Amino acid sequence: MFKLIVGIYIIVINLWGFFIMKLDKRRAQKREWRVSEKNLWLIAIIGGALGTTLGMWSFRHKTKHFVFKYGFPILAILDCILFYLMLGRLS
Repeated sequence: MFKLIVGIYIIVINLWGFFIMKLDKRRAQKREWRVSEKNLWLIAIIGGALGTTLGMWSFRHKTKHFVFKYGFPILAILDCILFYLMLGRLS
C-alpha cells in the first residue's frame, strides 16, 4: 500500500512541476504575476525535479539561467535514484 502511495506522489508532484513551469512561462509572456523561483525550487526539491526539468525543456523556460539549466536536471537524476532506491526497498 505504501508503495502505491509513493508512486502516486511521484506522479502528482512531477505533473505539478511540469504544469507550474507552463504556468510561469505563460505569465511571463503576458507580463503577469509570476511563480517565484523559490517555489519552483521547492517543487523540484520535494520530488518534482523531473517534471520541472521536462517543463523547462518543453516550454523553453528558464533555460538561460545557469542554476535552472543545470540544477534541475542534476536534481532530477538524484530524485530518480532516490525514488528507485525507495521503491526497490519497499518491494
